[in-house]
Amino acid sequence: MKNSPRVAAVSALIGAFLSLPPSSASHADPAHPGRRTGISSSGGPAVRGRETAPRLGRRDAAGGRIGLGIHQVSPAVHRMAETRTDRERLVRWWTPARMRRADPLDDLVALQTTRRPVPGGLPSETPASSPSAGAAWTSGGGVAHTTGRVFFTYQGHPASCSGNAVTSANQSTVITAGHCVRLDRAWHTDWVFVPGYHDGQAPYGKWTAMRTLTTAQWEAREDLDYDVGVATVAPLNGRTLTSVVGGQGIAFNQRRHRPMYAFGYPAEAPYDGSKLVYCSGTAKEDPGKTHDLGLTCDMTAGSSGGPWFTGFDDRTGTGTQNSLNSFKYNALPNEMFGPYFGTAVQALYDKAQNT
Repeated sequence: MKNSPRVAAVSALIGAFLSLPPSSASHADPAHPGRRTGISSSGGPAVRGRETAPRLGRRDAAGGRIGLGIHQVSPAVHRMAETRTDRERLVRWWTPARMRRADPLDDLVALQTTRRPVPGGLPSETPASSPSAGAAWTSGGGVAHTTGRVFFTYQGHPASCSGNAVTSANQSTVITAGHCVRLDRAWHTDWVFVPGYHDGQAPYGKWTAMRTLTTAQWEAREDLDYDVGVATVAPLNGRTLTSVVGGQGIAFNQRRHRPMYAFGYPAEAPYDGSKLVYCSGTAKEDPGKTHDLGLTCDMTAGSSGGPWFTGFDDRTGTGTQNSLNSFKYNALPNEMFGPYFGTAVQALYDKAQNT
């Protein structure tokens, strides 16, 4: 076994262990033997208290679910809160207190193998134009509106990730990580996006998902190379998501080794999920010899699904999304890795924006 197993960062991926016996808790990545999914920086409590959300009508889209064949390429689709009553109940259920209480599922279980803790210290505040391995974003701009926290229920537990609103035909598309919409062959429920989240506040509203989607490769075998998820959210007060908060650009099949900015809401120490954090630098190759991208970044659990931008303008807070926070290696706690946005991710985005 490798000394630096691959670990799914930075949010809900550890939730898979809640439904596995202790002997299965290492959850090997079948696509890359020797690498493992999931992170935790402490032994942690085994399980926290469950909470029951409103029962909402949900079913898989007809023809949306795919089998486990590795050659299938159609994105997987899951229907969620479809009626106005469902959505109103869900918005009421995600109170400020419950959002503050929502933990990355990494913190809900004790792992047999854990990565060493991220170095301590409080998040720093550096000029936006300076390279950063993790600092509070204080420059405002578009990213402070389009990026937000994602909240959902997994096996009865309120949990969180990060996400980003992008330009789309339906003006209602949120990009996040695949494990932030589906894990261990089960879709998350009670899914909402809170752009501009700050310490329990939802300045631009709580946007409920009508559908969540992921790549065929993530649905079939939870392949971290395709760890991308999308949500299409319902209108709020008669308006679409990007008509309220704007939308960042998105691009596919771009060249590698480019300057990047990464954003998210890390909620594990030394962070607490209350504010937007960013990292910046030049993207690098994954030492695990995958097609994924790497970036020096100490963001922790809860930042999964947060966007990576190329061509980012720190004066306007706008850029083009080209990856996202997905996983880390045990031996490289200050390096973040994200999937390459290629043809499979483009198909997922196209399916979502036309749904």
